Amino acid sequence: MSTKQTPSDPLILVGGLIYFGRMTDKIRKHARGELREDFHANLGKGMDGRLCNFLHIGYEALKTQVLAGATDEQALEWCYAQSRRLNADEILIWNDFITKRGWDDSSTPTLEKFKAEASLAARTNIRTFLDFWAVDEGRKP
Repeated sequence: MSTKQTPSDPLILVGGLIYFGRMTDKIRKHARGELREDFHANLGKGMDGRLCNFLHIGYEALKTQVLAGATDEQALEWCYAQSRRLNADEILIWNDFITKRGWDDSSTPTLEKFKAEASLAARTNIRTFLDFWAVDEGRKP
């Protein structure tokens, strides 16, 4: 029996995009029964859903491509073929959005709720979802 795992670091770039590789990693790990259970409810939702919406593709269609064996790069190229290729400014906009999500914006209450549930409410150095995930998943003390 395999050990349940967290997804990969969202900062690993695929085609210049932050988070895309984490989303595909979650798809693969979930299909193999390796994804930690607390990630199951948000598959295709939350940041997955936001990135799919930004790319103008459906999560389930992307999932089908990934589970058919597409690499991360192939899956991203498939997204572009279905919709449009992101230009450098659009990639910058996405990356800036995700690296600051939770920091004094509409999702701050959700981030604070997650921090409290994880007994991290006092951690003032956790200002974004990327910070929270890094601590919660053991990549950062």
